[in-house]
Amino acid sequence: MDEHEQQALPGTPRRPQPARLSSLFERLAAEGDGPITVAEIRTALGDRSLATLLIFFAVINLIPLPPPSSAILGLPLLIVAAQMLYGSTSAWLPKRILNISLTRPQFRGAMDRIVPWLTRLEKYIRPRYWPFWPKQGERVVGAISLFLAIIVTLPIPLGNWFPAFSITLLGFALSERDGVMLGVGALAGLFALLVIGLVIGSAGAALGFVWSHMGAIW
Repeated sequence: MDEHEQQALPGTPRRPQPARLSSLFERLAAEGDGPITVAEIRTALGDRSLATLLIFFAVINLIPLPPPSSAILGLPLLIVAAQMLYGSTSAWLPKRILNISLTRPQFRGAMDRIVPWLTRLEKYIRPRYWPFWPKQGERVVGAISLFLAIIVTLPIPLGNWFPAFSITLLGFALSERDGVMLGVGALAGLFALLVIGLVIGSAGAALGFVWSHMGAIW
């Protein structure tokens, strides 16, 4: 019996629900003026599940930043997904990643766009049709997210947004045991792979075209 079934039993004391992620992100953006580090963010998240950290680091990768940023910001996402697949109950991150920072204007600008979207999404997520046992679900979501996180870190133009979006949906699905959102997240992941395949295929075709014409000139 998982935590959602326990909460549904008559007479079972209800544990206080943690603040919604949209509210937490909004507060983080409003506080302070200097750069915000991954360590500060992890501290603000407090004692939450790996699924919550997965959501947060996926959301960070939705921020449009210069190309090298996806390789750096994708690392925490990759590490958390790998630990979920392994079956860990708490997240470990190396000090170098904990010291990664975003400027406050970058973070606030991103949250101004992401928080309203998260607020709408949170209204539709609820426990329903979950097909896995608790640990089994974490490993399945971890495996899919790990594969997508590897793609996030690759230097593919516009290649990190769709995988990060899919991981966000999968993280929410896991956190609330929402089977419908799990299906939506999986479909988004397949669409991400299709888009990346088209980008790589188009780039390869363009290079082949240029190479063939250069050969003709020579």
